[in-house]
Amino acid sequence: MRVEARGSRGIVAMDSGPPDGDGSAMSPREVVLAALAGCSSMDVASVMRKKRQVMAAYTIEVDAEEATDYPQLYTAITVEHRVSGDVEIEALRRAIELSATRYCPVSALLSKGVEIEHRYRVTLPDGSLRTGLVVVTGPDGARPG
Repeated sequence: MRVEARGSRGIVAMDSGPPDGDGSAMSPREVVLAALAGCSSMDVASVMRKKRQVMAAYTIEVDAEEATDYPQLYTAITVEHRVSGDVEIEALRRAIELSATRYCPVSALLSKGVEIEHRYRVTLPDGSLRTGLVVVTGPDGARPG
């Protein structure tokens, strides 16, 4: 089954086929995770730009665990911001924290029912890697990483 959701600014196609199907569209549940990644990435990119931090590359990886019983709610979500470039780790950490706790409405909505870990993974110009947990948001509020 394939459906399209039409909004004032575009169309999102969704498919209920198996994950290993023809890949013509994301499932509605994947769209929720994509919305979280999109919302947070826009916040973080904006804050980093204001802080004059140049990211050579930036992606977000979102992983989720789900209950086996229907309606198969997400039981845990991890959002990892993957950055490469000569950025200040504290500037990135603060940008992620602001998105997770203040700016991203998708994160706020999902945090009402599930814990979300907000992490970073930075590859610096010398090839070294820095990783860390920024904050965990969820039904009990936000707590530092």
